[in-house]
Amino acid sequence: MADEPAAQEPVADAPAETAPAADATAADATAADAPPSGAKKKRGVGRPRRIQTETIVAAARRILAEEGVAALSMRRVAKEVGTTPMALYHHVRDKDDLLMLTLSGTAATLPRPELPADPRDRLLAVSVHMHGTLARMPWVVEVLSLGDLTDKGALWMVEEIVGAGIDCGLTPADAVRAYRTIWHFVSGELIFRHAMERRAKDPDRKRYFPDMLTDADATELPRLAALAGRWDELTEDYDTARQLGAIIDGLLGPADRRA
Repeated sequence: MADEPAAQEPVADAPAETAPAADATAADATAADAPPSGAKKKRGVGRPRRIQTETIVAAARRILAEEGVAALSMRRVAKEVGTTPMALYHHVRDKDDLLMLTLSGTAATLPRPELPADPRDRLLAVSVHMHGTLARMPWVVEVLSLGDLTDKGALWMVEEIVGAGIDCGLTPADAVRAYRTIWHFVSGELIFRHAMERRAKDPDRKRYFPDMLTDADATELPRLAALAGRWDELTEDYDTARQLGAIIDGLLGPADRRA
C-alpha cells in the first residue's frame, strides 16, 4: 500500500516580533493614557487568526461531501474557517491546489487488498477494488471527473491495472488504453448511480425513463417498449464485478489468444 502523504505542517503567518521592554517612564505615560477601568477596548486591526491546513482541508471536504464541487470556492472555504479569501491564498494557491489537498490521503483510508497472482484475475480484482473504494466517497468521483486531479496514494491501482494488462500480453500503449476504458466505466457507473440515489430521495419527483414509454412507442421502439414494464426487474441485480469482467475479457481478447 502506498505510504500516506507526510502530515502537513500547519501553515500560518509568522507571529509578530515581541517589542522590546519599555522603560519605566514610557510605561507610566502609557498607563496614564489608558482608558478608565470598564471601558471597552477597541479591537485593533491585525493579521487574520492562525489557520491550520488541516482545518482548511476539513472544511473543503465537508462542502464537497454535502454540496458538491459547484459549491466549493475559496470565498466559501474562507468563510467556513473564519478568515478572508486573501488570507486563504497564503495557504492555498488556487482552487485546484485546494482540491488536490482534499484528495491527498483519501485512498489510504481503506486497506489495500491482497491481489491474485494471475494477471487477468489481478486486473479484475484491482478494478473491482477501485469501484468499491470510490463508491464509499462520492465526492471524490466528482473531483476526479474534473480531469487530471488525483490522490498520489491511489496511483498504485493504476500501476497494477497497467502492469496486469502488460502481463496479459497487451502492449504498454494498449494497457494504458485498457486502463482508461476501465476508468471510464467505473467513474461513469458511479456518477450515474449517485445521481439516481439523489433523485430517489425526492418523493415528489417524476420518473421519466422508462415510464415515458407506452404501447404507442412499440412501432418505433419495439424492444424498449416491450421491456419497459420489466426494466426495474432487469436492472436491480446489476453486477458491477461481472460487467467489469466482461469488459476485461473484451480488452484482452479470447483466452486462447492470451495463452
